[in-house]
Amino acid sequence: MTAGVVKACHRCLSKLASNAYIVVGLLFFLALPLTMAFVGMKSIDDCPVQPMIPLYLLVGGVVGSVKVTLLLHDTSHMRKLISKSVVIGDDDADEYPWRQNANKYYVQIVLSLFLFVWFLLGNYWVFSVFQPNFIAPFHQPQDYCRKSLYLFAVLVLAISHTVLVLLLCCGICVHVCSQTSTRDDYRESDEDD
Repeated sequence: MTAGVVKACHRCLSKLASNAYIVVGLLFFLALPLTMAFVGMKSIDDCPVQPMIPLYLLVGGVVGSVKVTLLLHDTSHMRKLISKSVVIGDDDADEYPWRQNANKYYVQIVLSLFLFVWFLLGNYWVFSVFQPNFIAPFHQPQDYCRKSLYLFAVLVLAISHTVLVLLLCCGICVHVCSQTSTRDDYRESDEDD
């Protein structure tokens, strides 16, 4: 990598890591999985027509909480590293301490893959009984799901779909921007310094 690209990446990382909105956003996203886990645990027997719905909320909430907690820890650690760093001019490993522990990134990937598969299964479980009976029928008392539990599961899936669409749009924008930018774009920003 050229020094200009490294400096541009360093500036970008420092702006992202120092941005309090990311931390506040992660804290907001921690509230959702904690609520999922609480609702799933509290209503584990409240949906006999599809008993996997409360389990989906419970497991997804616990694993999601672990993932967001790890992201918060990594973000605060990155903020500390960047606040102590200087402008990086070469590829010395000591100047890239966040590269030294790749295991945490593998853990993040495994958690993300698990949550994605769990999300797909949750879609199947919730929508396979779309609009279940919310009151237990007299002749089949096991053919119902508590209304608040079911609607919460649908809300969680709607939020998840929205976040996935936003991430996909952001990914496409980053890809398009990276394809349209040239090395001259980085050179101009270096000359401003």
